[in-house]
Amino acid sequence: MEEELFGKLFNTVPLMDENHLDLILSTIDKKTANYLLVQAVTHAYHSGVYSLGESEVISKCIRTLSKNDEEQKKVDE
Repeated sequence: MEEELFGKLFNTVPLMDENHLDLILSTIDKKTANYLLVQAVTHAYHSGVYSLGESEVISKCIRTLSKNDEEQKKVDE
């Protein structure tokens, strides 16, 4: 039986219960922080929060961060 979600952060990150958010906050590391920031900005973009110019800048930043993360994974392997 699948457990019901308590909610989602930024419409993508599942929360299992009230304590899950506290757990995320208390154990956050650089990789997780980067991921959550990208999810937050992407969610705001899809919600129409930014102007066209702002969206272009944010899109480029996300691609750059994602690219750098992928390059770092290859170096670490």
